[in-house]
Amino acid sequence: MRVIAEVLEELGRSDFRRKQKLSDQDLTYLHDRGIDAVRKHADDLISKRLAPAQPKNDGKQTPWRGHPVFTAQHATATCCRGCLAKWHRIEKGRELTRPEIDYVVDVISAWLSRF
Repeated sequence: MRVIAEVLEELGRSDFRRKQKLSDQDLTYLHDRGIDAVRKHADDLISKRLAPAQPKNDGKQTPWRGHPVFTAQHATATCCRGCLAKWHRIEKGRELTRPEIDYVVDVISAWLSRF
């Protein structure tokens, strides 16, 4: 798996990824609940929506709003299996392993920790 700081630096050079910002509501949610609680949410969301070998509605399964994790997924290219393959070199067509899920949650958390 990739080094998180390096991948975040690469993502920062993408106009699309760089445009992703947390809303005031997301910031309040993140600060009120804390990064540990949001990490647990991220783990649950990734395990259900991204980890299956053939995720339901792949490429469209991550909403644009409603939770800080969703915005972070778009910012970190962890929103679908295609983005995972392109940016993180985690191939499509197979279930994610526990270390890969942990990596995705770590990438999301690292991005969220900037706020």
